[in-house]
Amino acid sequence: MPARARTKTLSPLRLKRRAEFLAVAAKGRKVQRPGLVLQALATGGEIRLGFTATRKIGNAVVRNRARRRLKEAARLFFAEHRIEGVDFVLVARRQTAGRRFALLSADLADAVEKIGPR
Repeated sequence: MPARARTKTLSPLRLKRRAEFLAVAAKGRKVQRPGLVLQALATGGEIRLGFTATRKIGNAVVRNRARRRLKEAARLFFAEHRIEGVDFVLVARRQTAGRRFALLSADLADAVEKIGPR
């Protein structure tokens, strides 16, 4: 039986290392919205995304749910809007896990518009 071909969807690269997150926080710009905090740093390369949730927002279940919701909102937003040369870090807030998804998506769109790659 032939092996199934896997189709890879084009998705932005991810920030994984702590140093990358710290660089965006230290040198980048920040916008706060009710559902998230967006940090951005112009890099000139490909777009990269990072997601984080602190222990202040809840236990592991709540943090993971908040991160999953941020990932999905970002996936949908950046599939429609091509932005290059920026590292984005999306930070979950207490409201992220329980906020209506349409409002969370609107928060992300508003934050990206406000922070705007410069």
